[in-house]
Amino acid sequence: MIVGLGNPGKQYENTRHNVGFDAVDLLVDEYRVPSSGKQHKAMYGKGVIAGQKVILAKPLTYMNLSGQSIAPAAAFYKIPRNHIIVLCDDIAQEPGHIRIRPSGSAGGHNGLKSIIASTGGEDFYRIRIGVGAKPRPDYDLADWVLGKFPPDDAKLVTGRHTDVEAACRLLMAGKLGEAQNKFNH
Repeated sequence: MIVGLGNPGKQYENTRHNVGFDAVDLLVDEYRVPSSGKQHKAMYGKGVIAGQKVILAKPLTYMNLSGQSIAPAAAFYKIPRNHIIVLCDDIAQEPGHIRIRPSGSAGGHNGLKSIIASTGGEDFYRIRIGVGAKPRPDYDLADWVLGKFPPDDAKLVTGRHTDVEAACRLLMAGKLGEAQNKFNH
């Protein structure tokens, strides 16, 4: 299962917080994954990527409650945590940088915190997509992540979409080290 984190609704489109949604949309288009509708509080589709059956999902619970969608879906489809790939934003990385990890803490990301709490563990893949840090310490974090990218940053992020897609394929094939060596930057 590949899950893109974000917030539903037109007002959140193309925001920093929705880079996970955007990456899943790319996978849907690239692999022509048909929409299967809404289930488990998510928009989802079932398809095949690199010869493997996959579920692509975008939780409709809003970012901070993502686990309320992912945990029941994983349980329903009998998907172990270590077969879940979560795509999300990362303010600790420069725009367009990618960081791939097989497990770990939420690192302050509320969507990841919700997934960890709801699934009962940290052992799921995450591909964190850099959106850049707040411009100054007193800048409101919510305003930052819910803001839209300036054009140059948007190009850096969308320019890495094919790398996110390739990293997902490598993770699905059990090639974590190769994915990290190729794309962690």
